[in-house]
Amino acid sequence: MSSVKSLDKTGMWVTAVCAIHCLLLPVILPMLSLIGLSFIGAETLEKTILGTSILVGAIALSLGTRQHARWYPIALLLVGGLIYSQKDTMGELGEPIIILAGASLIIIAHWVNLRLLRARVS
Repeated sequence: MSSVKSLDKTGMWVTAVCAIHCLLLPVILPMLSLIGLSFIGAETLEKTILGTSILVGAIALSLGTRQHARWYPIALLLVGGLIYSQKDTMGELGEPIIILAGASLIIIAHWVNLRLLRARVS
C-alpha cells in the first residue's frame, strides 16, 4: 500500500508542476529564449508532463481501486485529463481556467484515493 501512496503523492506533484508550467509559461517564455531554455516552452515537453501525470495517476488509482473497490477516483482522473487536454479551446483568457479545473480534478482524484486507502486500513 505504501507504493500506491507514493505514486499518489508523485502524481499530485507532477500534476501541480504541469499546471504551474502551463500557467507561468506565457509570463516567462520571452525570458527563456534569452537564456537558452526555450525548450521549456515546447509543446512536446508540456504533453510529456501531462502524459506522465496521467500515466502515474492511472497506475496509482488502479492499484488503489484494487484495494478499496471504488472507481470514482479513476473517473476524476480521466475527466481531469480530458479537461486539461482541451486547454487551447477557449483562447488565452479561458486557458488558465481549464488548466486549473483539469489539474484540480487530477489532484483531487489522488487525494480521494489516499483517503479511501486510509479509511480501508483504519
